[in-house]
Amino acid sequence: MSFEFKIACKYLFSRSKERFISLISLISVIGIATGVATLIIVIGVMSGFDYELRNRIVGTSSHILVDKLGGLDDAAPVIESLKEVDGVVACAPFVTTQGLLLVQEQMVSVVVRGVDEGLEGKVTQVDKFIKKGKLDLKSGNNIIIGKILADKLLLRVGDQINLISAGKLKKNKLTKVRENIFSVTGIFSSEMYDYDAGVVFISIEKAKVFTDNPILVSGISIKIKDINTAESVKKQIQKKLGFPYFTRTWMDLNRNLFNALKLEKTAMFIILALIVMVASLNIISTLIMLVMDKTKDIGILKAIGASAGSIKLIFTIVGLSVGLIGTILGTIGGLFMAYILKTYKFISLPEDVYYINTLPVRIQSVEVISIVAAAMCITLLATFYPAYQASRLNTVEALRYE
Repeated sequence: MSFEFKIACKYLFSRSKERFISLISLISVIGIATGVATLIIVIGVMSGFDYELRNRIVGTSSHILVDKLGGLDDAAPVIESLKEVDGVVACAPFVTTQGLLLVQEQMVSVVVRGVDEGLEGKVTQVDKFIKKGKLDLKSGNNIIIGKILADKLLLRVGDQINLISAGKLKKNKLTKVRENIFSVTGIFSSEMYDYDAGVVFISIEKAKVFTDNPILVSGISIKIKDINTAESVKKQIQKKLGFPYFTRTWMDLNRNLFNALKLEKTAMFIILALIVMVASLNIISTLIMLVMDKTKDIGILKAIGASAGSIKLIFTIVGLSVGLIGTILGTIGGLFMAYILKTYKFISLPEDVYYINTLPVRIQSVEVISIVAAAMCITLLATFYPAYQASRLNTVEALRYE
């Protein structure tokens, strides 16, 4: 053990007379620990939001969407062409339109999605979302609705509902408004409020009739091997199909949401890092007062041959030790609180605002390491000036009145 480290330990732990300096050091430790713990919890919550929304969005929608202005009248050959693209796992056509659900005296606007029962489960997780009933759209006029919508309209499996198409202007004439009676064959829950409250599923054949377009489909849903390669697969598909087809990834469709989350996460990191920075100011004041208190000791050390670098190292070790203790305590406290929040889920959220009903927490080792590294870097910067001032003390001046 070097003599610099021994002296630094002595200054840290052998201060029976310097109560005020010790108090400031304690405040510094508490400040850094608070900042680090808060950073870990908040960044963990932001990462949790990002992870949960990403999983739920990918579960309710396909990885890539191909459509064409006015709809696709050549879905079958396009699907065969898409299967040749490297990375594509499955394809499924769909029809999307607007409709009105009429139950007794209640009328609700919904998005009507016509799907192929055999293919849709290969590109989305709609079959896994079924909580009551079953995914049966082929036989009869069957419909699947979301749990939020079912609760709102007091519907159960087996109930009858009227589905009314929205009339559209076509050549200055209003198209015929269609009304069909459907039987609720299943109730799904994706845990995405807007999706569960405003989307219904019927068979693609019924949807084509419902929209007066027996040939056209709205688009083709595509599932790929790795969602992180969606952008490169999209470019391959667009190059293969060309104009007038349009290709969009799940990231394109939700870009604003994820950009907002990323911005909030970065902003919170910067803001909360200021807590650690404020705590580091206490380290500066602690070290400055320690230098003033240890002027004689510094003079003696220099008189017996200690270099300016050794003096600087002693006070740097003192400051870093304060920062390290605070960082360790903050990391332990932050991880413990994150574990409590993740395990017991005692903080509930309004689903219609946040899409999620409980506070999500996801701790990533890379982010924890980044927070610890940032805290230690701030602490190191805080030690530079006091340590430098200590190293510049003149030996004669330090011992003049001793």
